[in-house]
Amino acid sequence: MQTGFSVSEATLIATAISELARNIVSYANQGSVTLRPVHGVNGAVGLTIIASDSGPGIADIAQALRDGYSSSGGLGLGLPGVRRLMDEFDINSKAGGGTIVTVTKWVP
Repeated sequence: MQTGFSVSEATLIATAISELARNIVSYANQGSVTLRPVHGVNGAVGLTIIASDSGPGIADIAQALRDGYSSSGGLGLGLPGVRRLMDEFDINSKAGGGTIVTVTKWVP
């Protein structure tokens, strides 16, 4: 699929996908990452990424989205970084119920 993303935008998207996949491996052991082309209003085109797992979930989403917070001893840049890299960010999670992160990047 030809998306119209520049090389630098594609690199940002790849970085976000890598971070979301790393979270699945680190916290849930298995899950999925799905990429979907999207069409918005006024002919806008973009890419939506859905990362989902059935792992332990995130007890405190607000805390997990704070820069510097890490439950695994890392740098705490993961989810906050993904949120900054993408144009749209949504997370649904509950303790014991898995996590679904949906992000979209629009072609400028």
